[in-house]
Amino acid sequence: MTETTTRDPKWWTLVAVCTGVFMLLLDITIVNVALPDIQSELDASLSDLQWVIDAYALSLASLLLTAGSLADLYGRKRVFVIGTVLFTVGSVACGLAQSVDFLTAARAFQGIGGAAMFATALALLASAFTGKDRGTAFGAFGATTGVAVAIGPVLGGVLTSGISWRWIFFVNIPICLVALFVTIGKVRESHNPRAGSPDWAGFLSFSGSLGLLVYGLIRAGEDGFGDSAVIACLVAATFLLLVFLAVEVGARHPMFDLSLLRKPTFTGGLIAAFGVSSSIFSLLAYLVIYVQNVLGYSAVQTGFRFLFLSATSFFAAAIAGRLSERIPVKWLIGPGFTVLGIGLLLLHGVAESSDPGEWTHLIPGLLVAGVGIGLINPPLASTAVGVVEVARSGMASGVNSTFRQVGIATGIAALGSIFAHEVADKVTEGLRGTPAAAQSDQIAAAVTGGQVDAVVRAAPAESQAAIAQATTTAFVDSLNHIILIAAVIAFVSALASFLLIRQKDFVVRGGPPPSTGGDVRDAEAEAEAEAAGRAGPGEPVEVGHGTHARTEEPGKHRP
Repeated sequence: MTETTTRDPKWWTLVAVCTGVFMLLLDITIVNVALPDIQSELDASLSDLQWVIDAYALSLASLLLTAGSLADLYGRKRVFVIGTVLFTVGSVACGLAQSVDFLTAARAFQGIGGAAMFATALALLASAFTGKDRGTAFGAFGATTGVAVAIGPVLGGVLTSGISWRWIFFVNIPICLVALFVTIGKVRESHNPRAGSPDWAGFLSFSGSLGLLVYGLIRAGEDGFGDSAVIACLVAATFLLLVFLAVEVGARHPMFDLSLLRKPTFTGGLIAAFGVSSSIFSLLAYLVIYVQNVLGYSAVQTGFRFLFLSATSFFAAAIAGRLSERIPVKWLIGPGFTVLGIGLLLLHGVAESSDPGEWTHLIPGLLVAGVGIGLINPPLASTAVGVVEVARSGMASGVNSTFRQVGIATGIAALGSIFAHEVADKVTEGLRGTPAAAQSDQIAAAVTGGQVDAVVRAAPAESQAAIAQATTTAFVDSLNHIILIAAVIAFVSALASFLLIRQKDFVVRGGPPPSTGGDVRDAEAEAEAEAAGRAGPGEPVEVGHGTHARTEEPGKHRP
Protein backbone atom coordinates (compact mmCIF):
# COMPACT_ATOMS: atom_id res chain seq x y z
CA MET A 1 0.00 0.00 0.00
CA THR A 2 1.12 3.55 -0.70
CA GLU A 3 1.18 6.24 1.96
CA THR A 4 -1.98 7.77 0.46
CA THR A 5 -3.98 4.55 0.70
CA THR A 6 -2.90 3.80 4.27
CA ARG A 7 -4.32 7.17 5.35
CA ASP A 8 -7.68 6.28 3.84
CA PRO A 9 -9.57 3.82 6.10
CA LYS A 10 -11.49 2.32 3.20
CA TRP A 11 -8.36 0.48 2.03
CA TRP A 12 -7.97 -0.99 5.50
CA THR A 13 -11.57 -2.20 5.13
CA LEU A 14 -10.47 -4.03 2.00
CA VAL A 15 -7.53 -5.60 3.87
CA ALA A 16 -9.76 -6.73 6.74
CA VAL A 17 -12.49 -8.17 4.51
CA CYS A 18 -10.08 -9.96 2.16
CA THR A 19 -8.10 -11.42 5.06
CA GLY A 20 -11.22 -12.72 6.78
CA VAL A 21 -12.83 -14.12 3.65
CA PHE A 22 -9.53 -15.70 2.57
CA MET A 23 -9.51 -17.66 5.82
CA LEU A 24 -13.20 -18.50 5.50
CA LEU A 25 -12.91 -19.89 1.96
CA LEU A 26 -9.60 -21.57 2.65
CA ASP A 27 -11.31 -23.60 5.34
CA ILE A 28 -13.84 -24.92 2.83
CA THR A 29 -11.26 -26.25 0.36
CA ILE A 30 -8.47 -27.16 2.76
CA VAL A 31 -10.48 -29.82 4.63
CA ASN A 32 -11.02 -32.22 1.71
CA VAL A 33 -7.47 -33.55 1.53
CA ALA A 34 -7.43 -34.08 5.31
CA LEU A 35 -10.55 -36.29 5.37
CA PRO A 36 -8.70 -39.64 5.14
CA ASP A 37 -6.36 -38.66 8.01
CA ILE A 38 -9.31 -37.47 10.10
CA GLN A 39 -11.07 -40.74 9.34
CA SER A 40 -8.08 -42.80 10.40
CA GLU A 41 -7.25 -40.94 13.63
CA LEU A 42 -10.84 -40.44 14.84
CA ASP A 43 -12.14 -43.80 13.57
CA ALA A 44 -14.79 -42.09 11.44
CA SER A 45 -17.26 -43.66 9.03
CA LEU A 46 -18.29 -42.24 5.67
CA SER A 47 -21.37 -40.63 7.23
CA ASP A 48 -19.11 -39.06 9.89
CA LEU A 49 -16.96 -37.52 7.16
CA GLN A 50 -20.08 -36.24 5.41
CA TRP A 51 -21.09 -34.47 8.62
CA VAL A 52 -17.63 -32.93 9.04
CA ILE A 53 -18.25 -31.10 5.76
CA ASP A 54 -22.00 -30.65 6.01
CA ALA A 55 -22.09 -29.26 9.57
CA TYR A 56 -20.10 -26.27 8.30
CA ALA A 57 -22.18 -25.88 5.13
CA LEU A 58 -25.46 -26.18 7.07
CA SER A 59 -24.52 -23.42 9.50
CA LEU A 60 -23.47 -21.17 6.64
CA ALA A 61 -26.60 -21.84 4.60
CA SER A 62 -28.97 -21.45 7.56
CA LEU A 63 -27.51 -18.25 8.97
CA LEU A 64 -26.30 -16.20 6.01
CA LEU A 65 -29.49 -14.23 5.46
CA THR A 66 -30.24 -13.77 9.16
CA ALA A 67 -26.66 -12.64 9.79
CA GLY A 68 -27.03 -10.06 7.03
CA SER A 69 -30.21 -8.71 8.65
CA LEU A 70 -28.51 -8.49 12.04
CA ALA A 71 -25.56 -6.69 10.47
CA ASP A 72 -27.82 -4.10 8.81
CA LEU A 73 -29.59 -3.54 12.12
CA TYR A 74 -26.74 -3.60 14.67
CA GLY A 75 -23.72 -2.73 12.55
CA ARG A 76 -21.74 -4.57 9.90
CA LYS A 77 -18.39 -4.02 11.55
CA ARG A 78 -19.72 -5.35 14.86
CA VAL A 79 -21.17 -8.49 13.29
CA PHE A 80 -17.99 -9.07 11.25
CA VAL A 81 -15.87 -8.84 14.42
CA ILE A 82 -18.19 -11.20 16.33
CA GLY A 83 -18.12 -13.63 13.41
CA THR A 84 -14.32 -13.57 13.28
CA VAL A 85 -14.09 -14.30 17.02
CA LEU A 86 -16.56 -17.19 16.73
CA PHE A 87 -14.70 -18.57 13.73
CA THR A 88 -11.42 -18.42 15.65
CA VAL A 89 -12.87 -20.22 18.67
CA GLY A 90 -14.41 -22.83 16.37
CA SER A 91 -11.07 -23.34 14.62
CA VAL A 92 -9.29 -23.93 17.92
CA ALA A 93 -12.01 -26.41 18.95
CA CYS A 94 -11.69 -28.26 15.61
CA GLY A 95 -7.93 -28.59 16.03
CA LEU A 96 -8.30 -29.95 19.57
CA ALA A 97 -11.10 -32.42 18.75
CA GLN A 98 -10.60 -35.92 20.14
CA SER A 99 -13.76 -37.42 18.63
CA VAL A 100 -15.54 -37.03 15.32
CA ASP A 101 -18.73 -35.89 17.09
CA PHE A 102 -16.85 -33.05 18.80
CA LEU A 103 -15.20 -32.13 15.49
CA THR A 104 -18.61 -32.00 13.79
CA ALA A 105 -20.02 -29.74 16.52
CA ALA A 106 -16.95 -27.48 16.27
CA ARG A 107 -17.35 -27.29 12.49
CA ALA A 108 -20.97 -26.18 12.97
CA PHE A 109 -19.75 -23.50 15.37
CA GLN A 110 -17.18 -22.42 12.79
CA GLY A 111 -20.02 -22.09 10.28
CA ILE A 112 -21.87 -19.68 12.58
CA GLY A 113 -18.87 -17.38 12.61
CA GLY A 114 -18.33 -17.89 8.90
CA ALA A 115 -21.92 -16.87 8.12
CA ALA A 116 -21.50 -13.63 10.07
CA MET A 117 -18.28 -12.83 8.19
CA PHE A 118 -19.49 -13.81 4.75
CA ALA A 119 -22.83 -11.99 5.11
CA THR A 120 -21.12 -8.69 5.94
CA ALA A 121 -18.06 -8.83 3.67
CA LEU A 122 -19.54 -7.34 0.50
CA ALA A 123 -21.72 -4.92 2.49
CA LEU A 124 -18.62 -3.51 4.21
CA LEU A 125 -16.92 -3.02 0.85
CA ALA A 126 -20.03 -1.50 -0.73
CA SER A 127 -20.40 1.01 2.10
CA ALA A 128 -16.70 1.97 2.04
CA PHE A 129 -16.08 2.28 -1.72
CA THR A 130 -17.71 4.23 -4.52
CA GLY A 131 -17.07 4.76 -8.22
CA LYS A 132 -13.84 3.50 -9.72
CA ASP A 133 -12.41 2.41 -6.36
CA ARG A 134 -15.32 0.04 -5.88
CA GLY A 135 -14.34 -1.83 -9.02
CA THR A 136 -10.80 -2.13 -7.68
CA ALA A 137 -12.08 -3.38 -4.31
CA PHE A 138 -14.42 -5.97 -5.84
CA GLY A 139 -11.62 -7.09 -8.14
CA ALA A 140 -9.30 -7.62 -5.17
CA PHE A 141 -12.08 -9.46 -3.35
CA GLY A 142 -12.59 -11.76 -6.34
CA ALA A 143 -8.86 -12.41 -6.63
CA THR A 144 -8.73 -13.30 -2.92
CA THR A 145 -11.48 -15.89 -3.28
CA GLY A 146 -9.72 -17.35 -6.32
CA VAL A 147 -6.38 -17.66 -4.53
CA ALA A 148 -8.03 -19.28 -1.48
CA VAL A 149 -9.70 -21.91 -3.64
CA ALA A 150 -6.53 -22.51 -5.66
CA ILE A 151 -4.07 -23.02 -2.81
CA GLY A 152 -6.45 -24.74 -0.38
CA PRO A 153 -5.77 -28.34 -1.47
CA VAL A 154 -2.00 -27.85 -1.59
CA LEU A 155 -1.78 -26.04 1.74
CA GLY A 156 -4.06 -28.63 3.31
CA GLY A 157 -1.87 -31.42 1.97
CA VAL A 158 1.35 -29.79 3.19
CA LEU A 159 -0.02 -29.22 6.69
CA THR A 160 -1.64 -32.66 6.93
CA SER A 161 1.37 -34.60 5.64
CA GLY A 162 4.03 -32.40 7.23
CA ILE A 163 2.54 -31.81 10.69
CA SER A 164 -1.02 -33.00 11.34
CA TRP A 165 -4.53 -32.54 10.00
CA ARG A 166 -5.18 -30.44 13.12
CA TRP A 167 -3.05 -27.64 11.69
CA ILE A 168 -5.50 -27.02 8.85
CA PHE A 169 -7.58 -25.44 11.63
CA PHE A 170 -4.79 -23.98 13.80
CA VAL A 171 -3.46 -22.06 10.77
CA ASN A 172 -6.60 -19.92 10.98
CA ILE A 173 -5.56 -18.39 14.30
CA PRO A 174 -2.87 -15.91 13.09
CA ILE A 175 -5.01 -14.99 10.06
CA CYS A 176 -7.98 -14.34 12.36
CA LEU A 177 -5.88 -12.14 14.64
CA VAL A 178 -4.75 -10.00 11.72
CA ALA A 179 -8.34 -9.61 10.50
CA LEU A 180 -9.53 -8.71 14.01
CA PHE A 181 -6.73 -6.18 14.61
CA VAL A 182 -7.38 -4.37 11.32
CA THR A 183 -11.17 -4.45 11.64
CA ILE A 184 -11.31 -3.13 15.20
CA GLY A 185 -8.70 -0.45 14.64
CA LYS A 186 -9.35 0.75 11.09
CA VAL A 187 -12.79 -0.18 9.75
CA ARG A 188 -15.68 2.27 10.06
CA GLU A 189 -19.07 1.09 11.28
CA SER A 190 -22.05 1.13 8.92
CA HIS A 191 -25.75 0.33 9.25
CA ASN A 192 -28.82 0.23 7.08
CA PRO A 193 -31.14 2.92 8.52
CA ARG A 194 -34.13 1.23 6.86
CA ALA A 195 -33.33 -2.27 8.17
CA GLY A 196 -36.21 -4.30 9.58
CA SER A 197 -36.13 -6.87 12.35
CA PRO A 198 -34.70 -10.32 11.52
CA ASP A 199 -37.11 -12.91 10.17
CA TRP A 200 -36.79 -15.43 13.01
CA ALA A 201 -39.75 -17.55 11.91
CA GLY A 202 -38.23 -17.88 8.46
CA PHE A 203 -34.82 -18.69 9.93
CA LEU A 204 -36.17 -21.47 12.18
CA SER A 205 -38.34 -23.11 9.52
CA PHE A 206 -35.62 -22.93 6.84
CA SER A 207 -32.88 -24.23 9.15
CA GLY A 208 -35.09 -27.05 10.40
CA SER A 209 -36.06 -28.08 6.89
CA LEU A 210 -32.48 -28.08 5.60
CA GLY A 211 -31.13 -29.90 8.66
CA LEU A 212 -33.76 -32.66 8.47
CA LEU A 213 -33.23 -33.04 4.72
CA VAL A 214 -29.47 -33.51 5.07
CA TYR A 215 -29.85 -35.81 8.08
CA GLY A 216 -32.35 -37.95 6.17
CA LEU A 217 -30.10 -38.16 3.10
CA ILE A 218 -27.03 -39.14 5.12
CA ARG A 219 -28.95 -41.69 7.17
CA ALA A 220 -30.36 -43.18 3.96
CA GLY A 221 -26.80 -44.15 3.06
CA GLU A 222 -26.74 -46.44 6.10
CA ASP A 223 -30.35 -47.61 6.42
CA GLY A 224 -31.85 -47.14 2.96
CA PHE A 225 -34.51 -44.74 1.71
CA GLY A 226 -37.24 -47.13 2.84
CA ASP A 227 -36.25 -46.80 6.51
CA SER A 228 -39.05 -45.28 8.61
CA ALA A 229 -36.74 -42.73 10.26
CA VAL A 230 -35.44 -41.60 6.86
CA ILE A 231 -38.96 -41.23 5.50
CA ALA A 232 -40.01 -39.28 8.61
CA CYS A 233 -37.06 -36.89 8.21
CA LEU A 234 -37.78 -36.25 4.53
CA VAL A 235 -41.52 -35.71 5.17
CA ALA A 236 -40.79 -33.33 8.07
CA ALA A 237 -38.25 -31.45 5.91
CA THR A 238 -40.88 -31.01 3.19
CA PHE A 239 -43.45 -29.79 5.72
CA LEU A 240 -41.05 -27.23 7.21
CA LEU A 241 -40.13 -26.03 3.72
CA LEU A 242 -43.83 -25.35 3.04
CA VAL A 243 -44.03 -23.54 6.39
CA PHE A 244 -41.02 -21.44 5.39
CA LEU A 245 -42.64 -20.47 2.08
CA ALA A 246 -45.86 -19.52 3.85
CA VAL A 247 -43.94 -17.46 6.41
CA GLU A 248 -42.02 -15.61 3.71
CA VAL A 249 -45.20 -14.74 1.81
CA GLY A 250 -46.74 -13.14 4.89
CA ALA A 251 -43.64 -11.67 6.55
CA ARG A 252 -43.23 -7.90 6.76
CA HIS A 253 -39.43 -8.22 6.42
CA PRO A 254 -38.83 -11.66 4.84
CA MET A 255 -35.34 -13.14 4.75
CA PHE A 256 -36.14 -14.29 1.21
CA ASP A 257 -38.50 -12.10 -0.79
CA LEU A 258 -40.14 -14.72 -3.03
CA SER A 259 -41.12 -12.04 -5.56
CA LEU A 260 -37.47 -12.11 -6.69
CA LEU A 261 -38.26 -15.43 -8.36
CA ARG A 262 -40.48 -13.64 -10.86
CA LYS A 263 -37.36 -12.68 -12.77
CA PRO A 264 -36.21 -15.76 -14.71
CA THR A 265 -32.58 -14.64 -14.55
CA PHE A 266 -32.61 -14.58 -10.75
CA THR A 267 -34.07 -18.09 -10.66
CA GLY A 268 -31.51 -19.23 -13.21
CA GLY A 269 -28.74 -17.81 -11.03
CA LEU A 270 -30.01 -19.79 -8.03
CA ILE A 271 -30.11 -23.01 -10.05
CA ALA A 272 -26.57 -22.30 -11.25
CA ALA A 273 -25.34 -21.62 -7.70
CA PHE A 274 -26.90 -24.87 -6.47
CA GLY A 275 -25.69 -26.79 -9.54
CA VAL A 276 -22.00 -25.91 -9.34
CA SER A 277 -21.87 -26.79 -5.63
CA SER A 278 -23.89 -30.00 -5.80
CA SER A 279 -21.91 -31.35 -8.76
CA ILE A 280 -18.15 -30.80 -8.85
CA PHE A 281 -17.63 -29.37 -5.35
CA SER A 282 -19.64 -32.16 -3.69
CA LEU A 283 -17.84 -34.79 -5.76
CA LEU A 284 -14.37 -33.60 -4.72
CA ALA A 285 -14.57 -35.25 -1.29
CA TYR A 286 -15.05 -38.68 -2.86
CA LEU A 287 -12.33 -38.12 -5.48
CA VAL A 288 -9.91 -37.21 -2.68
CA ILE A 289 -10.78 -40.40 -0.78
CA TYR A 290 -10.16 -42.38 -3.99
CA VAL A 291 -6.76 -40.81 -4.69
CA GLN A 292 -5.54 -41.19 -1.10
CA ASN A 293 -7.09 -44.39 0.18
CA VAL A 294 -7.40 -46.44 -2.99
CA LEU A 295 -4.39 -45.23 -4.99
CA GLY A 296 -2.29 -44.70 -1.87
CA TYR A 297 -1.10 -41.09 -2.23
CA SER A 298 -0.33 -38.87 0.75
CA ALA A 299 -2.30 -35.72 1.52
CA VAL A 300 0.34 -33.41 0.03
CA GLN A 301 0.66 -35.57 -3.09
CA THR A 302 -3.12 -35.48 -3.46
CA GLY A 303 -3.20 -31.71 -2.98
CA PHE A 304 -0.70 -31.15 -5.78
CA ARG A 305 -2.66 -33.43 -8.11
CA PHE A 306 -5.82 -31.42 -7.58
CA LEU A 307 -3.95 -28.30 -8.66
CA PHE A 308 -4.99 -29.33 -12.17
CA LEU A 309 -8.50 -28.33 -11.14
CA SER A 310 -7.93 -25.36 -8.84
CA ALA A 311 -5.18 -23.64 -10.83
CA THR A 312 -7.08 -23.97 -14.11
CA SER A 313 -10.18 -22.59 -12.38
CA PHE A 314 -8.21 -19.60 -11.09
CA PHE A 315 -6.85 -18.59 -14.50
CA ALA A 316 -10.15 -19.26 -16.29
CA ALA A 317 -11.94 -17.08 -13.74
CA ALA A 318 -9.57 -14.18 -14.45
CA ILE A 319 -10.42 -14.41 -18.16
CA ALA A 320 -14.15 -14.80 -17.48
CA GLY A 321 -14.10 -11.73 -15.24
CA ARG A 322 -12.84 -9.63 -18.14
CA LEU A 323 -15.23 -11.20 -20.64
CA SER A 324 -18.25 -10.59 -18.39
CA GLU A 325 -17.89 -6.86 -19.07
CA ARG A 326 -18.16 -7.42 -22.81
CA ILE A 327 -20.55 -10.31 -23.46
CA PRO A 328 -23.87 -11.38 -21.91
CA VAL A 329 -23.32 -13.51 -18.82
CA LYS A 330 -25.58 -16.35 -20.06
CA TRP A 331 -22.91 -17.01 -22.71
CA LEU A 332 -20.41 -17.60 -19.93
CA ILE A 333 -22.53 -19.44 -17.35
CA GLY A 334 -24.34 -21.76 -19.78
CA PRO A 335 -21.20 -22.76 -21.71
CA GLY A 336 -19.34 -22.97 -18.38
CA PHE A 337 -21.72 -25.66 -17.15
CA THR A 338 -21.46 -27.43 -20.49
CA VAL A 339 -17.67 -27.49 -20.19
CA LEU A 340 -17.98 -28.62 -16.57
CA GLY A 341 -20.27 -31.48 -17.60
CA ILE A 342 -17.79 -32.55 -20.28
CA GLY A 343 -14.99 -32.46 -17.69
CA LEU A 344 -17.02 -34.69 -15.36
CA LEU A 345 -17.64 -37.14 -18.21
CA LEU A 346 -13.88 -37.23 -18.78
CA LEU A 347 -13.42 -38.12 -15.09
CA HIS A 348 -15.79 -41.04 -15.58
CA GLY A 349 -14.28 -44.40 -16.43
CA VAL A 350 -11.91 -44.75 -13.48
CA ALA A 351 -10.36 -48.22 -13.87
CA GLU A 352 -10.88 -51.08 -11.42
CA SER A 353 -7.33 -50.90 -10.14
CA SER A 354 -5.38 -49.64 -7.15
CA ASP A 355 -2.31 -48.92 -9.29
CA PRO A 356 -1.03 -45.42 -8.29
CA GLY A 357 -0.49 -44.62 -11.97
CA GLU A 358 -4.26 -44.64 -12.50
CA TRP A 359 -4.47 -41.06 -11.21
CA THR A 360 -3.37 -39.78 -14.63
CA HIS A 361 -6.82 -40.73 -15.94
CA LEU A 362 -8.16 -37.82 -13.89
CA ILE A 363 -5.96 -35.13 -15.49
CA PRO A 364 -8.07 -34.28 -18.60
CA GLY A 365 -11.27 -34.19 -16.56
CA LEU A 366 -9.78 -32.00 -13.84
CA LEU A 367 -8.37 -29.55 -16.41
CA VAL A 368 -11.63 -29.23 -18.34
CA ALA A 369 -13.78 -29.07 -15.19
CA GLY A 370 -11.50 -26.32 -13.86
CA VAL A 371 -12.14 -24.25 -16.97
CA GLY A 372 -15.89 -24.76 -16.48
CA ILE A 373 -15.76 -23.60 -12.85
CA GLY A 374 -13.73 -20.55 -13.84
CA LEU A 375 -16.27 -19.58 -16.51
CA ILE A 376 -19.20 -19.92 -14.11
CA ASN A 377 -18.14 -18.21 -10.88
CA PRO A 378 -17.36 -14.57 -11.84
CA PRO A 379 -20.50 -13.89 -13.92
CA LEU A 380 -22.64 -15.82 -11.43
CA ALA A 381 -21.65 -13.35 -8.71
CA SER A 382 -22.81 -10.40 -10.82
CA THR A 383 -26.01 -12.20 -11.80
CA ALA A 384 -27.00 -12.44 -8.13
CA VAL A 385 -27.14 -8.65 -7.69
CA GLY A 386 -27.44 -7.43 -11.26
CA VAL A 387 -31.09 -8.31 -11.78
CA VAL A 388 -32.55 -6.58 -8.73
CA GLU A 389 -32.88 -2.97 -7.70
CA VAL A 390 -30.44 -1.35 -5.29
CA ALA A 391 -32.57 -1.87 -2.19
CA ARG A 392 -32.65 -5.66 -2.54
CA SER A 393 -29.12 -6.35 -3.78
CA GLY A 394 -27.94 -7.51 -0.35
CA MET A 395 -30.77 -10.01 -0.02
CA ALA A 396 -30.24 -11.23 -3.59
CA SER A 397 -26.54 -11.84 -3.01
CA GLY A 398 -27.26 -13.59 0.28
CA VAL A 399 -29.86 -15.89 -1.26
CA ASN A 400 -27.44 -16.83 -4.03
CA SER A 401 -24.68 -17.61 -1.51
CA THR A 402 -27.17 -19.61 0.55
CA PHE A 403 -28.03 -21.76 -2.46
CA ARG A 404 -24.32 -22.47 -2.94
CA GLN A 405 -24.09 -23.82 0.60
CA VAL A 406 -27.35 -25.75 0.26
CA GLY A 407 -25.86 -27.33 -2.86
CA ILE A 408 -22.77 -28.43 -0.94
CA ALA A 409 -24.75 -29.79 2.01
CA THR A 410 -27.33 -31.72 0.01
CA GLY A 411 -24.85 -32.76 -2.70
CA ILE A 412 -22.41 -34.28 -0.21
CA ALA A 413 -25.28 -36.07 1.55
CA ALA A 414 -27.06 -37.33 -1.57
CA LEU A 415 -23.96 -38.45 -3.47
CA GLY A 416 -22.61 -40.12 -0.34
CA SER A 417 -25.86 -41.97 0.25
CA ILE A 418 -25.95 -43.27 -3.32
CA PHE A 419 -22.26 -44.16 -3.13
CA ALA A 420 -22.68 -46.12 0.11
CA HIS A 421 -25.65 -48.07 -1.25
CA GLU A 422 -23.81 -48.96 -4.44
CA VAL A 423 -20.75 -50.14 -2.51
CA ALA A 424 -22.82 -52.31 -0.16
CA ASP A 425 -24.68 -53.97 -3.02
CA LYS A 426 -21.58 -54.60 -5.08
CA VAL A 427 -19.49 -55.92 -2.18
CA THR A 428 -22.29 -58.32 -1.22
CA GLU A 429 -22.57 -59.46 -4.83
CA GLY A 430 -18.82 -59.82 -5.28
CA LEU A 431 -18.31 -61.85 -2.10
CA ARG A 432 -21.29 -64.13 -2.59
CA GLY A 433 -20.18 -67.75 -2.32
CA THR A 434 -16.82 -66.91 -0.69
CA PRO A 435 -15.75 -67.46 2.96
CA ALA A 436 -15.97 -63.68 3.51
CA ALA A 437 -19.66 -63.47 2.49
CA ALA A 438 -20.81 -63.38 6.13
CA GLN A 439 -18.73 -60.22 6.75
CA SER A 440 -19.86 -58.39 3.62
CA ASP A 441 -21.71 -55.67 5.61
CA GLN A 442 -18.65 -54.84 7.72
CA ILE A 443 -16.39 -54.93 4.68
CA ALA A 444 -18.74 -52.61 2.74
CA ALA A 445 -18.81 -50.14 5.64
CA ALA A 446 -15.00 -49.97 5.61
CA VAL A 447 -14.82 -49.67 1.83
CA THR A 448 -17.24 -46.70 1.70
CA GLY A 449 -14.66 -44.77 3.69
CA GLY A 450 -11.92 -45.77 1.24
CA GLN A 451 -10.24 -48.37 3.48
CA VAL A 452 -9.75 -50.86 0.64
CA ASP A 453 -6.13 -51.78 1.45
CA ALA A 454 -6.81 -52.03 5.18
CA VAL A 455 -9.72 -54.43 4.58
CA VAL A 456 -7.59 -56.66 2.33
CA ARG A 457 -4.62 -56.75 4.75
CA ALA A 458 -6.88 -57.71 7.66
CA ALA A 459 -8.49 -60.59 5.78
CA PRO A 460 -7.34 -64.25 6.00
CA ALA A 461 -4.78 -65.13 3.34
CA GLU A 462 -7.15 -67.47 1.50
CA SER A 463 -9.75 -64.68 1.14
CA GLN A 464 -7.50 -61.74 0.29
CA ALA A 465 -7.63 -62.11 -3.51
CA ALA A 466 -11.42 -62.32 -3.61
CA ILE A 467 -11.86 -59.44 -1.17
CA ALA A 468 -9.34 -57.26 -3.05
CA GLN A 469 -11.19 -57.78 -6.32
CA ALA A 470 -14.66 -57.27 -4.83
CA THR A 471 -13.81 -54.17 -2.79
CA THR A 472 -11.83 -52.36 -5.48
CA THR A 473 -14.52 -53.06 -8.06
CA ALA A 474 -17.25 -51.90 -5.69
CA PHE A 475 -15.50 -48.63 -4.80
CA VAL A 476 -14.54 -47.70 -8.36
CA ASP A 477 -17.89 -48.64 -9.92
CA SER A 478 -19.74 -46.63 -7.27
CA LEU A 479 -17.42 -43.66 -7.78
CA ASN A 480 -18.06 -43.79 -11.52
CA HIS A 481 -21.80 -43.83 -10.81
CA ILE A 482 -21.81 -40.64 -8.74
CA ILE A 483 -19.48 -38.97 -11.27
CA LEU A 484 -22.19 -39.55 -13.88
CA ILE A 485 -24.82 -38.09 -11.55
CA ALA A 486 -22.66 -34.99 -11.04
CA ALA A 487 -22.30 -34.65 -14.82
CA VAL A 488 -26.09 -34.83 -15.24
CA ILE A 489 -26.50 -32.06 -12.63
CA ALA A 490 -24.01 -29.91 -14.57
CA PHE A 491 -25.79 -30.42 -17.91
CA VAL A 492 -29.23 -29.72 -16.37
CA SER A 493 -27.78 -26.52 -14.86
CA ALA A 494 -26.41 -25.58 -18.30
CA LEU A 495 -29.85 -26.01 -19.85
CA ALA A 496 -31.51 -23.95 -17.10
CA SER A 497 -28.89 -21.19 -17.54
CA PHE A 498 -29.46 -21.01 -21.30
CA LEU A 499 -33.25 -20.93 -20.88
CA LEU A 500 -33.64 -18.63 -17.87
CA ILE A 501 -30.78 -16.11 -17.85
CA ARG A 502 -31.73 -13.11 -19.98
CA GLN A 503 -29.76 -9.93 -20.49
CA LYS A 504 -32.91 -7.80 -20.49
CA ASP A 505 -33.51 -8.69 -16.82
CA PHE A 506 -30.39 -6.87 -15.65
CA VAL A 507 -30.85 -3.65 -13.71
CA VAL A 508 -27.44 -2.98 -12.17
CA ARG A 509 -24.17 -4.66 -13.00
CA GLY A 510 -20.93 -4.52 -11.08
CA GLY A 511 -22.08 -4.79 -7.50
CA PRO A 512 -24.46 -3.05 -5.13
CA PRO A 513 -24.07 0.66 -4.41
CA PRO A 514 -23.57 1.78 -0.84
CA SER A 515 -26.61 1.61 1.42
CA THR A 516 -25.32 4.09 3.99
CA GLY A 517 -23.65 7.44 3.81
CA GLY A 518 -24.76 10.13 1.40
CA ASP A 519 -28.17 10.64 -0.17
CA VAL A 520 -30.09 7.59 -1.33
CA ARG A 521 -30.71 9.40 -4.61
CA ASP A 522 -26.96 9.60 -5.16
CA ALA A 523 -26.73 5.85 -4.81
CA GLU A 524 -29.52 5.39 -7.32
CA ALA A 525 -27.86 7.77 -9.75
CA GLU A 526 -24.61 5.87 -9.50
CA ALA A 527 -26.42 2.58 -10.07
CA GLU A 528 -28.14 4.02 -13.12
CA ALA A 529 -24.83 5.26 -14.50
CA GLU A 530 -23.29 1.82 -14.05
CA ALA A 531 -26.28 0.17 -15.77
CA ALA A 532 -26.11 2.59 -18.67
CA GLY A 533 -22.37 2.35 -19.11
CA ARG A 534 -22.30 -1.46 -19.10
CA ALA A 535 -25.38 -2.30 -21.13
CA GLY A 536 -24.81 -3.80 -24.52
CA PRO A 537 -24.98 -1.68 -27.71
CA GLY A 538 -28.52 -0.54 -28.33
CA GLU A 539 -29.78 -2.38 -25.26
CA PRO A 540 -32.50 -0.77 -23.09
CA VAL A 541 -31.63 -0.09 -19.47
CA GLU A 542 -33.93 -0.33 -16.47
CA VAL A 543 -33.30 2.45 -13.97
CA GLY A 544 -34.76 3.31 -10.60
CA HIS A 545 -36.48 0.70 -8.51
CA GLY A 546 -39.74 -0.32 -6.97
CA THR A 547 -42.79 1.47 -8.31
CA HIS A 548 -40.58 4.14 -9.89
CA ALA A 549 -38.61 1.75 -12.12
CA ARG A 550 -38.63 2.61 -15.81
CA THR A 551 -36.93 1.48 -18.99
CA GLU A 552 -35.01 3.96 -21.11
CA GLU A 553 -33.10 3.68 -24.34
CA PRO A 554 -29.33 4.22 -24.26
CA GLY A 555 -28.44 7.89 -24.38
CA LYS A 556 -31.83 9.01 -23.06
CA HIS A 557 -31.42 8.32 -19.36
CA ARG A 558 -29.93 10.68 -16.82
CA PRO A 559 -26.12 10.95 -16.72
